[in-house]
Amino acid sequence: MAASWASRPAAAEAVAARLLGLLWLVTVTVGPWAVAAAGDEETFKCEDLKVGQYICKDPQINNATQEPVNCTNYTAHVQCFPAPNITCKDLSGNETHFTGNEVGFLRPISCRNVNGYSYKVAVALSLFLGWLGADRFYLGYPALASFLGLLKFCTVGFCGIGSLIDFILISMQIVGPSDGTSYIIDYYGTRLTRLSITNETVRKTQLYP
Repeated sequence: MAASWASRPAAAEAVAARLLGLLWLVTVTVGPWAVAAAGDEETFKCEDLKVGQYICKDPQINNATQEPVNCTNYTAHVQCFPAPNITCKDLSGNETHFTGNEVGFLRPISCRNVNGYSYKVAVALSLFLGWLGADRFYLGYPALASFLGLLKFCTVGFCGIGSLIDFILISMQIVGPSDGTSYIIDYYGTRLTRLSITNETVRKTQLYP
């Protein structure tokens, strides 16, 4: 009988400890700490929006260079508008509730450095006057163009082979301006992008069925 009475206080203490633990858990979960944490999670930068939660305008293109007007150091920026009813931090760091008409952030896009060399002109010169070296001279290789032009003229374009090689190299944009800049090509035209593998390139294992 005494043993049963002695076990009751121990059981009561265990129940009380469990209730205190449950109360602490509820307090942490729905208390002011949880509210503050939830607030921090909801207030994120507009740059962190996922695809489909914003829309970006097309860049304004310079007619002379066919590159974005604000192109600097191979980078330009376009305005992006968060979707309606989205709340995030704008460019100034202010928490804003967007309606779809306000600029939320600027997204960087790549652009190219050009210096007046037209791709269409280079291809046309290579096609019609390549046997005289006019294409190389236009791209800024005067000494090489004079030497190649003389050889091409004396050999009728190395029997057509040299002119054909230059035409292919220029058409594929392998041979470009001598100053290292890019051709002026329509922004939405036939541009080629060279892909290279470096030590920082991530290689993904190919899976074959």
